Parts: sequence; structure tokens; C-alpha cells
Amino acid sequence: MSARINFYESDVAMKVAKYINSAGKAIADSSLPAATQELVKIRASQINGCGYCLDMHSKDAAAAGETQQRINLVAAWREATVYTDAERAALELTEEGTRLADGAGVSDETWANAAKHFDEEQLAALVGMIAVINTYNRLNVITQQPAGDYQPGQFG
Repeated sequence: MSARINFYESDVAMKVAKYINSAGKAIADSSLPAATQELVKIRASQINGCGYCLDMHSKDAAAAGETQQRINLVAAWREATVYTDAERAALELTEEGTRLADGAGVSDETWANAAKHFDEEQLAALVGMIAVINTYNRLNVITQQPAGDYQPGQFG
């Protein structure tokens, strides 16, 4: 597959990416655990069918020390025994926050569960992470950015 356009080489795209990356940096620097951040990126990218982001974030997670088992089981997190209760809460919030058109949005129960595991600063980072990765998923899916060539740490 080849990209419809090389989105990341246009002047407008570079300006857009600069601001999205700034938001991503604020989240990365937050107290939200890095492993949770990567799991959220992987799960949202699975839901959205973004191969480009799946390639990137699964490789970055592995390079950061995440186990292959945990990376492989993200899509089946409900049945897997390898995630903490906090990670499960983050993945549930990610799914509901990503699939907004499928239902009533994020349920009060899902929000309350996340709030049991994360403080307000971490919740803000988690919501921001869900929004940022969904934005990147959409940019990449719309322009058909190909997956497979990413090298860990390539953009950071």
C-alpha cells in the first residue's frame, strides 16, 4: 500500500503535527504510567484500524521493555490476566472514548472505575492521550500511511 499523500511532508501537516506532538509531550511527561500510555495507544489504534500507529506503538512499547505477551493480548485485555486493574480501567476508558459513535459515550461506571485508579492529573493525561492517539489514527487512516517500516524511537 502506498500513501495517498505524504501527509507529514506538507507545511500545513508539519504545523498540525507540531501542536499534536506538544500535547503528546505534555502527556508523556505526566505521572500517567508509560506502560499505560503505550497500551492506550495500541488499543485505540487497533479499534481504528491504524496499521501505521500499531506498528509504531507496538515497537516502541517493546523497545521500552514491554513484554510481547502484553503487547499481543491488548485486543483481548478483558480475558487476559497480564494487566493490572488500573490498566484495565484505562483500556475500558480508551474503548468507550474511541467508539463514541457506537453508543452513549463514556459511561459513568467506566469513568468511576478509572477515577478509582488514577488521580485528576493522571485522568487528564489519560483523556488527553485517548484524544491525541485518535487524532493521529484518523490522520494516518485517511491518508493511508503504510505500516511496517517504523524503527523504535524514530520520532523521539
